[in-house]
Amino acid sequence: MGLISFLKNKFQKKDKTTEKYEKGMEKSRQNFSSKLVNLSKRYKAVNESYFEELEQILIESDVGISLTLQIIDEVLEKSKEEKITDPQTINEILVDKMFVGYASKGDIVNEVRFQEGSPTVLLVVGVNGVGKTTTIAKLANRYINQGKKVMLVAGDTFRAGAIEQLTVWANRLNIPIVTGPSEADPASVAFDGVREAIKQNVDLVIVDTAGRLQTKANLMAELSKIKRVMSKEILNAPHETFLVIDATTGQNGVVQAKAFAEVTPLTGVVVTKMDGTSKGGIILAIRDELGVPVRFIGLGEKMDDLMEFDLDKYLYGLCVANE
Repeated sequence: MGLISFLKNKFQKKDKTTEKYEKGMEKSRQNFSSKLVNLSKRYKAVNESYFEELEQILIESDVGISLTLQIIDEVLEKSKEEKITDPQTINEILVDKMFVGYASKGDIVNEVRFQEGSPTVLLVVGVNGVGKTTTIAKLANRYINQGKKVMLVAGDTFRAGAIEQLTVWANRLNIPIVTGPSEADPASVAFDGVREAIKQNVDLVIVDTAGRLQTKANLMAELSKIKRVMSKEILNAPHETFLVIDATTGQNGVVQAKAFAEVTPLTGVVVTKMDGTSKGGIILAIRDELGVPVRFIGLGEKMDDLMEFDLDKYLYGLCVANE
C-alpha cells in the first residue's frame, strides 16, 4: 500500500485536528495536489517532460531546489528500476519519498520537553513580523490548558510596543510576566525572569527575544549572553530554543532559519500562517536545510489553531484531503 492510500484509510474518520489540517492546508493543496492530479491526467505514460513538470510543481510549492532535485532523482531511479510508467504510481512514489525524506532527518519531536525539579526554559527567536508574540501567547495557552504554571519574560526590549503587547497577552491569560525598561539589556531581563520563575515554582518560562535583523556577530553575542546568564540560575537553560517562521515568506523564511541556526542551536521550528500560503512545501525545505523538526504549525488565527506538527496529517492535508 502506498502512502497516499494509507493516509486515505487512516483519516477516513476525521477528528478535529485532522479537519484543521485539511482546512489550514487548503491553499497549499490547491497548489500541489491539484497540480499533481491534473498532470497525471495529461499523460498516459511518464516521460522526461513529465518529470520536468513534476520538478516545477515541487519548486513552486517551496520544497526547495536541492530537495526537489534529490526527490526527483530518487523517483526517476525507482521508475527506471521497476519500469514504472503509470503517472499515478509515480505520484504515489513521490509522496512516499517526501515522507521518508522528512522522517529520516532524525527524531520527530513535538511537545516541549519538561525538566524535572526546575522550571523549563523556552527561548523564542525570529525576525519581526513573523507572529512571534502571538505564537508565545498560543504556546502559553496550550500549556496552561495542560495544567502547567507558565510565566512570560519580555526579552525584546528594543521593538516599540513589544513589552506592552506581551503584557497584554499575559494579562489575558492571567499569568505572570517579567519585564524591564525600554532598551534595557535583554540578558538582564532574562536573568530576572528565570530567577523569578524559580521563586514562583513555575513549570515553563517562555523568553521572548528581539527580532531585529542584526549582523550575525551581534545576534550571536546577544543570544549567547542571554543563555549564559540564564544557565547560571537554571542548569542547561534554555532547554528549548524555538525559531518562529512565517510560512508566507517562502524561501526567505528558509534563509532566515539558516541564519539563526548559524548563531544559536535550535531545538525546533514553529511555522506560522500556514493557512495563508499556497506553498506548504516550506516545511520539507526547513527540515532538509536544518535537520531540525517543525514542532508546531499555525493553521489559523484562533488560540487553539497552533497545532503540534503531525507529519501524517500534514501530508494528508497537502496531498490527499478533498480528492
